[in-house]
Amino acid sequence: MTTVRVRQHVNPLSQKYQTPLAGLNWPHYYANLQQPLHLDIGCARGKFLLDLAQVHPEWNFLGIEIREPLVEQANLLRDRLGLTNLHYVFANANASLRSLCEPGSLAGVFIQFPDPWFKRRQHKRRLVQPELVADLAVCIRSGGFVFLQSDVLKMAQQMRDRFAKQPEFVDPAIGQWLETNPLNVPTEREIFTLEQGQPVYRSWLIRN
Repeated sequence: MTTVRVRQHVNPLSQKYQTPLAGLNWPHYYANLQQPLHLDIGCARGKFLLDLAQVHPEWNFLGIEIREPLVEQANLLRDRLGLTNLHYVFANANASLRSLCEPGSLAGVFIQFPDPWFKRRQHKRRLVQPELVADLAVCIRSGGFVFLQSDVLKMAQQMRDRFAKQPEFVDPAIGQWLETNPLNVPTEREIFTLEQGQPVYRSWLIRN
């Protein structure tokens, strides 16, 4: 399959990304709707979920990505593998989360290496905004989790702090970074960062 080339940066505040995605026809994409649903926000090319869906066939997975060509390619790869516990959607999570996920419907959420938008004037474009955290507090069931990763320390701190300020989330590590990935399934960015000898900052928060 030809690799799709797309822009690395997409402004999520652009008007074309503000329309909420309509609800999914869930039985069309998942063979067993009783399996716990896990959401990867900003799934890029989808390889992380593609691997995880094979490691955990007893879980369902949904990937959200704002760059449509990547979503199309990811679903083609999913189909080639015949996976019935995985689907990818083209959407802006900040605009579509509540229309996609009912309260308490998520068992876990992954937010990994989101665009840091380094310039201060661009911080409003960052994925983990207080509104998204509040939405996730509704959508994640009690006992569910949020897994955060970044190779940018200030970005990781901001994400963790925003979840920690939401009373529904608890940080069992009490502000300490996880040394290893508890899922044992790395993202492409995670592999690259570690191969360069650079640190990865990880947090695992529980929905109480």
